[in-house]
Amino acid sequence: MCMTIHDKYIDPFTDFGFKHIFGKEENKHLLISFLNDLLDIEDKIVDIEYRNLEKLGLSVIDRRAIFDVFCTDTKNNNFIVELQRSKQKYFKDRALYYTTFPIQEQSHRGDWDYELKKVFFVGILDFVMDEKSDDYLTKVQLMNTKSKNIFYDKLTYYYLEMPKFQKQEEDLCTHLEYWLYYLNNLVDTIEIPQKLKDDKVITDAFKVAEFLALDKDAKWSYQQDLKRRLDYKAVMDYAREEAEEKGLKIGMEKGMEKGMEKGIEQGEEKEKFKIAKNLISQNVAIDTIVLSTGLSVKQIKELK
Repeated sequence: MCMTIHDKYIDPFTDFGFKHIFGKEENKHLLISFLNDLLDIEDKIVDIEYRNLEKLGLSVIDRRAIFDVFCTDTKNNNFIVELQRSKQKYFKDRALYYTTFPIQEQSHRGDWDYELKKVFFVGILDFVMDEKSDDYLTKVQLMNTKSKNIFYDKLTYYYLEMPKFQKQEEDLCTHLEYWLYYLNNLVDTIEIPQKLKDDKVITDAFKVAEFLALDKDAKWSYQQDLKRRLDYKAVMDYAREEAEEKGLKIGMEKGMEKGMEKGIEQGEEKEKFKIAKNLISQNVAIDTIVLSTGLSVKQIKELK
C-alpha cells in the first residue's frame, strides 16, 4: 500500500532524505558548502570524493561500520557525516569507533613515519545529547588537561544537537545557520523563505529536496523510509504516555534506554531487509536500494 505524501519537500532526517541531499555525486557542492560552514579549517574544501560506505574491520569477527556519508578532500583529509535520529547511550563511543577506520586505512607497509591525515566526524543529532548545555554545537578534540591547549588537532568531532537550534528566519546571521534552519524546517516548508531566496547553494538544496522531482523508484523508497520514522515516533510516544500514566516514568527511561535501544536497532535492521526484498521484487535498481536501506551491494545481491 502506497502512502500519500502531502509535503512539498522530503524529510532530511530520514536515511533516504539525508543521503539524497548530501550523499550523491551530483549534489556534492551542497555537502562541501555545509562542511566549509561548519568545520574550523583554514584551507576550505574545494572538492570531495565519496568513499565506499562500508568499511570492513581487520578480521572476520570485527563489526562492520556503515556511515551515512564518508568522503575525502583533495588533501586526503577524511570526513564522516552521520545522521542519528534516535538517542543512543553509547553514541560517543560509536563516533570514536567509526573514526578508527579512516585512521587505520592510512597505514603503510614498509617504512612509514606514522604521519596521519586529518579525520573529522560530524554527528547531526535529532535529539538532545547534553541536557546541561544550551549549546547546539559541540566541538571535541584531544586536549592537555593542565594547560588547556589542544594536544592533537588531526582528530575532531562535531556534534549538532538539532532540537537546541531554535532560531527563526529573521534571526539567521551566518551561512551555517541557514543550513541548520533548512534542516530543521525543510519538511514543513511550502515556499523558500525570503531570507534564503538569494542564496544559490541553499536554493539548490531546496530544489534537490522536492518530492515531486524524485523518480518513481526514489519516491517509493522515500515513502518506506518515512513510514519507518513515523512508526518509530508513534511507538516511542505511546510508550512514554503509558509509562507516565502508570507513574513509571523514571523506570521507563532507564529500561527503555537499554531495552528499546537494542530492540529498535535489531528491528530497523530487519525492516531494511524487508524493504530491500520489496524493492527487488519491483525490479528497483540496486543503487537505489543501497541508498534507501543502507545495505551493501553484496547483501542485496545475496537477497536476490
